[in-house]
Amino acid sequence: MVDTSTVWEPHTVVTDELIDPTPVAALASIFDDGLPTPLPGDELPPLWHWVALPRWAESSQLSVDGHPFRGSFLPPIELPRRMFAGGSVEFRAPLHVGDTTRRESRVESVTEKDGRSGKLVLVTVATTLHGSDGEPAVIEHQNLIYRDAAAPSDARDRPSPDAASAFVPSGAPVVARDDGGWDLRTDPTLLMRFSAATANTHRIHYDWPYATGVEGYPGLVVHGPLMSLALAETHRLSGDSRAISSLSHRNSAPLFCGQDAWLRSEDSDGGRTVSLIGPRGLDAGPHTSIDLQFAD
Repeated sequence: MVDTSTVWEPHTVVTDELIDPTPVAALASIFDDGLPTPLPGDELPPLWHWVALPRWAESSQLSVDGHPFRGSFLPPIELPRRMFAGGSVEFRAPLHVGDTTRRESRVESVTEKDGRSGKLVLVTVATTLHGSDGEPAVIEHQNLIYRDAAAPSDARDRPSPDAASAFVPSGAPVVARDDGGWDLRTDPTLLMRFSAATANTHRIHYDWPYATGVEGYPGLVVHGPLMSLALAETHRLSGDSRAISSLSHRNSAPLFCGQDAWLRSEDSDGGRTVSLIGPRGLDAGPHTSIDLQFAD
């Protein structure tokens, strides 16, 4: 699973990066939810650093799946299917659009496991973003899972390319429901725009033949970070002025482009849980969930 023929050691990568107003404005346009676009000098909303600090790899460094080759920052894992499994984020101080932050990233752990669907490798990446005063402002741990590719799904069990071409842009992706929740609406245009805004070149999000024929998915895969950001965005949409001090998020099952999905929010002591319920329904559990904790 991990290529032992290649010498690899975890190492810390330190970079000074602009909290770029351009992708921040792009994400605001993607959400199109009527909230003001964060401008230079404004606080960056929770999790928007995923968009504000994009990393574009050189074209020559991209592997067959669209991701950069492994074996440099990430370990040389041979399993082909990569998934964003979740993580946790602590917000110690606000970051501001237009500022420069120092980012320190390191692979914290690499764990091989036997899962229900076979061998897998769990990689945890730790990242610290520093504020303008040099102190840690955001401390994050991201979990990535690598698995074997599934057998290509039977053509009778997945939408045809003709069906994919019938998608039309669905407007704002997060739309309020009468019952107090939100619908999440996805289409290929949304996935393409989010891939571009986040410098995400993983082909499962935009390349139908690759997603279905190589990695065995029944359609284009909705980004894990897009689902988590949509869940976090409901906090701003609710008008709640409390600052988020920390959050944890978990992606339990993939959502595919165009599938019905809705967001449900439940308050708890000192926090709130927002869940994404897909076509499997409530009994099957959420596809994605996020637990928010608020500052005192």
